[in-house]
Amino acid sequence: MVAASVGLPIAIISLAKAVLLLFALVALLWLRRQRVPTVQLSATATPTAILLALSVLALSIPWSDAPLPQALDAWAKHAKLLVIPVLLWLIRSERDAKLAFFSFIGAQVFLLLGSWLLWLGVPLPWATSRMALTNYAVFSSYLDQAIMSTVTAALCWHLRCLAPGRWGRHLMLLIVLLATGNVLFVLHGRTGHLVLIALISLAIMWELPKSYRLLGGVIPFVVLAAVLLGSSMVRDRMMAAVQEFNAYSESNAGPSSFGERLTYWSRSVESISQHPIVGSGVGSWNAEYRRLDQGKSPPERQKVRNPHQEYLLWGVEAGVIGILLLCNILWAVYRDALRMNLSVARATQSVLVATAIACLLNSSLFDATIGDFFCVTLGLMLALGWHARHPDPGSQKQVNPRLLG
Repeated sequence: MVAASVGLPIAIISLAKAVLLLFALVALLWLRRQRVPTVQLSATATPTAILLALSVLALSIPWSDAPLPQALDAWAKHAKLLVIPVLLWLIRSERDAKLAFFSFIGAQVFLLLGSWLLWLGVPLPWATSRMALTNYAVFSSYLDQAIMSTVTAALCWHLRCLAPGRWGRHLMLLIVLLATGNVLFVLHGRTGHLVLIALISLAIMWELPKSYRLLGGVIPFVVLAAVLLGSSMVRDRMMAAVQEFNAYSESNAGPSSFGERLTYWSRSVESISQHPIVGSGVGSWNAEYRRLDQGKSPPERQKVRNPHQEYLLWGVEAGVIGILLLCNILWAVYRDALRMNLSVARATQSVLVATAIACLLNSSLFDATIGDFFCVTLGLMLALGWHARHPDPGSQKQVNPRLLG
């Protein structure tokens, strides 16, 4: 259920997460009584890294600059990371992992087709996003949907070998084309464009013979040039970002989307420099921003709860320690991916790269919808990677021993 919910309205996502956690509690009691074998979370690095990070954030609540309800709410937003180990623990076989994965892909295809239909002028009664008619996002924002479409394309490319049936692989390739075209020509999300360029570059590099891997540093620039030449929308959005940056530099104001981010980031750096080790406590970013801004920004900006940059958010809340804890989570996922079969490892690392890039320009793990998307996707990939290397007892399937170096 949770695999098919990401990208849908936030109420459905919240309900799916609540059901998932409730089921996890029930399953914990039942499985321990029945002594049914499950994934040993201690055998993977990611769950430990997540629990450590959330524990440190919880310990910061007493000294947080934020009111207690706001600090607890912020911690709860960070705690969506628990979805990753919960999925890894609950998914008990490769068959279950594949079923969850294709349920996830089915939901993303539903969003993808909806975006294309909106672009073609077809009214969709279920498209509840305020950006549905102007930016062709079905339920969330065009920023979120562009990232989700990009990740979906990467997963379908790297895991096309898992598609069942005679036409399964061809269907996966069709999804790759539809998702890539959706990001290049329909959705305006600049973060999605950057993630797409990065993931295409990775896919090309991985397909090259090892003797040509040294060209990896050139590939992103070639892909960037091709994308800018082939998509006027991407070109215009990139030029707009450059103009917004220049305008911010000249006036030190941020009337634009990119200018606002630069303002948030500069205030975040100020806060971290004043509390460099342990930060100002979970949920404190808004209080720190208002303290440092001193009423210079418009009233609507005073209500913003995060700096649109995940690393700086953790830095404000928990100092350099917080940034290191977040990086440790990403590093743990990478370490776990190295132990997977080749295709799943590449898919997992593609999601990881997308997460790391998205977090540079948005609070992509803290935010709703896109944060749930990344947590569910990473959880599914870790579960799929684990069970592909640890098949059910009695299974005769041969596991590819190659690892991604």
